[in-house]
Amino acid sequence: MKLKFSYSRRSPLDGGLQALPAGIWALGFVSLFMDTSSELIHSLLPVFMATTLGASMTTIGLIEGIAEATAAVTKVFSGTISDYLGKRKLLAVLGYGLAAVTKPVFPLANTIGWVFAARFVDRIGKGIRGAPRDALVAEIAPPERRGAAYGLRQALDSVGAFVGPLLAVAFLGWFANDIRSVLWIAVVPAVISVGLLVFGVSEPDRAGSQAGLKNPITLTGVKGLSRRYWLVVTISAVFTLARFSEAFLVLRAQSVGLAIGQVPVIMIVMNIVYAVTAYPAGILTDRMTPRALLAMGLAVLIVADVLLAAAASPLPTFIGAALWGLHMGITQGLFAKLVADTAPDELRGTAFGIFNLVGGGALLLASVMAGALWSAIGASATFLSGAAFATLTLIGLTMYRRKPPATSNKWS
Repeated sequence: MKLKFSYSRRSPLDGGLQALPAGIWALGFVSLFMDTSSELIHSLLPVFMATTLGASMTTIGLIEGIAEATAAVTKVFSGTISDYLGKRKLLAVLGYGLAAVTKPVFPLANTIGWVFAARFVDRIGKGIRGAPRDALVAEIAPPERRGAAYGLRQALDSVGAFVGPLLAVAFLGWFANDIRSVLWIAVVPAVISVGLLVFGVSEPDRAGSQAGLKNPITLTGVKGLSRRYWLVVTISAVFTLARFSEAFLVLRAQSVGLAIGQVPVIMIVMNIVYAVTAYPAGILTDRMTPRALLAMGLAVLIVADVLLAAAASPLPTFIGAALWGLHMGITQGLFAKLVADTAPDELRGTAFGIFNLVGGGALLLASVMAGALWSAIGASATFLSGAAFATLTLIGLTMYRRKPPATSNKWS
């Protein structure tokens, strides 16, 4: 099987940030504000469920896994419908709006059922917006800048992901560790995010937008996707099995002795590293072979998991979280670019939807296993299992390289 990816000898800094369209920046700030809201909640939610509501680790893992799998399933339908309608922004607004509506439910919840329902609906909103938004990035950005565009959007998203926990820490101090009061703060950036998307992003015209799928729910799109695309999906799914919900990072921080008011710092550390590395890694995806970046990301994840498994104090936990953020920065924009590059224009929404469906299923399995291992054996077993999956994935990637390369194959 041949994988052909372009390679450029230009300087990685040619054009820089100013070469990216305003719409990419706007979508990045939409992600920043919504992720500020979501991560403020998620940095406290595992502790809220475990302490205030009395949920077990298995229950938390199941809730997190089902929530992310729900988002992944929804992305298939929203991506395909956006291909059919030729309207990415409409579905993105619907998804971000639905997520914003759920934010007040978390501080009002008094049972684990309410938290599950809010998390479920919030992830439906994420699922609705995800594939159309990612396809919209590909359509706004010049093809030779797609890696940088996805890297920038992910970097701004990650800025929100550490601003949210930072606000959680600040307001926990302000409200004397009253988690419910702090959760209300998340409503504000969610509303800002939706307003910015509505008024700040213009959708480009798509020539022949109705020439793709004849029915929004059909297998036609699946048949139109290449073998190269399916290889990317398969590699990503195996990669996802090597990690699990970031809720377990929060729980790990608490297990090594951090007070409730300090627990969100673990997400701040992870997401600062993620934010700082996502854009430079995005530039590298336009210049380097995918294999090298994937191997690098896997190696970093293995070290992170080993550190988190062995941690008995906050310092190695923070280092492990930082390395977790580094591996996310290296790999997440890369997979988005590979999907965009291997899918035809008229099926790009469908391609992102299927990609996220498979990844969500893998994340559900990984999170359920992580929660079960934590409950049955302990925290160390959870992170050692992640290291084992990452090691097996790295071995498989290395073995694949042993195949005789074609001269036009830029994968190896």
